[in-house]
Amino acid sequence: MKRLAILFTFLSVLVVNATAAQRPPNVILVMTDDQGYGDVGAHGNTMIRTPNLDKLYGQSVRLTDFHVDPTCSPTRSALMTGRYSTRTGVWHTIMGRSLMYHDEVTVANVFKANKYQTAMFGKWHLGDSYPMRPQDRGFDEVLAHGGGGVGQTPDYWGNDYFDDTYWHNGKVEPQKGYCTDVFFNGALSFIQKNKEKPFFVYLPTNVPHGPYNVAEKYSEYYRKKGVPATMANFYGMIEEFDENMGRLMSKLKEWGLEENTVLIFMTDNGTAAGVAKVNPGGKGKKAAESASWSGFNAGMRATKGSPYDGGHRVPFFIRWPKGGIGGGKDVTQIAAHVDVFPTLVDLCGLKFKEKNPLDGRSLVPLLKGDTKDWPERTFFVHTQREEIPPKWKNSAVLTPQWRLVHGKELYDIKNDVGQGKNVAAEHPDVVAKLTAEYEQWWKTLEPSFERYGWITLGAPQDNPTFVNCMDWHAEQPQIPWNQDMINRMPVANGYWMVDVQSAGTYEFTLRHKPEVAKFPLQATEARVKVGEVMVKGRVSGGVTETKLTLKLPKGEAKMETWLKDESSGTERGAFYIEVKKVK
Repeated sequence: MKRLAILFTFLSVLVVNATAAQRPPNVILVMTDDQGYGDVGAHGNTMIRTPNLDKLYGQSVRLTDFHVDPTCSPTRSALMTGRYSTRTGVWHTIMGRSLMYHDEVTVANVFKANKYQTAMFGKWHLGDSYPMRPQDRGFDEVLAHGGGGVGQTPDYWGNDYFDDTYWHNGKVEPQKGYCTDVFFNGALSFIQKNKEKPFFVYLPTNVPHGPYNVAEKYSEYYRKKGVPATMANFYGMIEEFDENMGRLMSKLKEWGLEENTVLIFMTDNGTAAGVAKVNPGGKGKKAAESASWSGFNAGMRATKGSPYDGGHRVPFFIRWPKGGIGGGKDVTQIAAHVDVFPTLVDLCGLKFKEKNPLDGRSLVPLLKGDTKDWPERTFFVHTQREEIPPKWKNSAVLTPQWRLVHGKELYDIKNDVGQGKNVAAEHPDVVAKLTAEYEQWWKTLEPSFERYGWITLGAPQDNPTFVNCMDWHAEQPQIPWNQDMINRMPVANGYWMVDVQSAGTYEFTLRHKPEVAKFPLQATEARVKVGEVMVKGRVSGGVTETKLTLKLPKGEAKMETWLKDESSGTERGAFYIEVKKVK
């Protein structure tokens, strides 16, 4: 009997090991916010301390010519869908143009359909209401802040990176600790609970995006080294993130998950604060002159938001020991964010029926060292901060050798990394070829300009719906997109594009600030208009909110609000509204 028990145990172990060996790989995609290519020690930055990223660099295949969009929301939509961001309805970070169209399929949808456990921790920035939230887009577990950053208009009021309140599976929950620690804690807890199943974890941190809040112990080292104050905090945020990255890597090894986990590190655009900005004759010049370190950008021109390489060429490290991906090797072929979706589908053997045509292609051959017959490729990036994108604005056409910027400037990137010499006049044939490719690409984008990321009202999955002014469509250049701007009470207004899911009676609660702020309305009259239906009412003195009721038909409509103060003559939109279908 004893021998039989030993044999049974031995066979059981064999079965478990065989099952584990056959299991598809786990995937963890980590992305920081506003960290540039030069903000990593392994890329030649001699000031910043990133030992764990440097270690991962040494263990990974590195894409050295990898590109994203120059700002955050567009990169995120392209990453999630494998499609150029503009096709998905995302070409801005505010103004209702960071809301991804409802019919887009995300990589999380695909993982979930293939029986993966899926989770997202950190920054989403593709819509805060149904059906655009991460939990509506294929993620089983979600812990996220609101909007595009901690302290922005949609975020929980008063968040400041420390002991904040975030949305956990759609409900607000207070958290303890620094934001990066909180999001990594959530990810590690999820991984530990699901380590016996294949999982996909998307971990897009909000750091090192501004405001640059971090514990003194992380920034002090850099200030003492002569790093300008803002950059010292920026570097400190990255160093704190790096500690968490090390914690993640250690736990994967401890839990026996390291070999069969695809671990990716990337960033969402060029550096925001890793290069000192100098304004001749201004304060920036004095600060830079008093500092002994002005930053590092790996020789590239410009930073976040720019069509030059410093705005969109970013780190990309990928490691999968069991799959033969790693070993500290470089892939020099040009690649982009749209390639991540098809690459993960290919790596993990996922079943996927294409609904919307992908712009990317699988990079698996390159990751495994097969460069034979790899095609020449052209990519396009642009920074659009308009209601409708103007052609050629802040644009770049990218090939392995060339960069056509603004449709006019041509740079030989192989010989001019800093993009200092415009050679358009010497290569009119190249300019003509890249111009034609851009024009063809642009025509495929134009249908997207006629659509909206509709905010749904009355859906049972999100009733009441909370809407805020960050998603206003407006001609004014200053949309109140963060809480500091709200505190200044700007006289501004805009409109939302909404989809009333079903006809009925809707109650609108209008506020200057969220309910928790308890801020008195500076108004004597309120109005709401949805489509052709409008109602107005008086506002009592000293109240923090006012309610109006409308009977609405089903369908898509333009929604506007007004809060008028007759004593001062000012009129502004409600910065925050709550819309509830009551019957």
